[in-house]
Order: sequence, then C-alpha cells, then structure tokens
Amino acid sequence: MTNLDIIKSTYEGKTSEENGKNLAQYAAENISWTEAKGFPYGGTYIGLEEITKNVFSRLGSEWIDYKFTPEDYVTSDDKVVVYGTYTGTYKITGKSFTARVAHVWKLKDRKIVSFEQFVDSQTVNEATK
Repeated sequence: MTNLDIIKSTYEGKTSEENGKNLAQYAAENISWTEAKGFPYGGTYIGLEEITKNVFSRLGSEWIDYKFTPEDYVTSDDKVVVYGTYTGTYKITGKSFTARVAHVWKLKDRKIVSFEQFVDSQTVNEATK
C-alpha cells in the first residue's frame, strides 16, 4: 500500500470501526496526535491508547453524528494532507456545527508517526455552549 492508500483506509472504510482498525494497524507505537489549540480536545497525545481515551472516546460519547467528510488528498513523499469538513451535534446543547478542517499525516516505513489537525475551532466551540 502507498502512504495515500494507508491514510485513505482510515477515512473510507465501510464503518468507523473499520477506519479505527486500519488506524490501529498502521499507527506507529509512539504515534503523536495533535488536536488544534482551541479545539475542545486540543493537545498532543502519544500512543493509540491515549489518543482513544482523549479524542475518539469523547467524540463518540459527547456528539451525535460527528464525522469528517474528506474532500481531497494531497501527497508529498512521507506526508499526506487531507482537507474537508467536520459536522456533528453536541449532545448536551443540541447545537450542530460545520467546520473546515485539514489533517496533516506523516508516515515512516508505512507506519503513521504523526497527525496534526488544523480546524476552525470557533464553530465547534459555539456548538458546546
């Protein structure tokens, strides 16, 4: 698989569970995952267990239909940039949002070593208030 194929497999599976399995398969043991400053889960998390606890579990429990819809992929050697749109509804407030986003992935030897999120956090934060 190419680096692009690896990253696409984390977005384009038949289910979010399949996407998660693909991420786990290709994640380096010490993968670094950075959620944007100002985003509700902002910070850098190391390793899949920490990422799952601080990002994926919270997205799954705090939001209704939270999803990322990729629009395009841009590749360059060991990097893949994916841009698109987040949507979802915050359970507590019932408010929904749409936000533009870009994800920057870095790979080494067909393993994902880092992820960094760039997002319009204001629209997300407004949904939580």
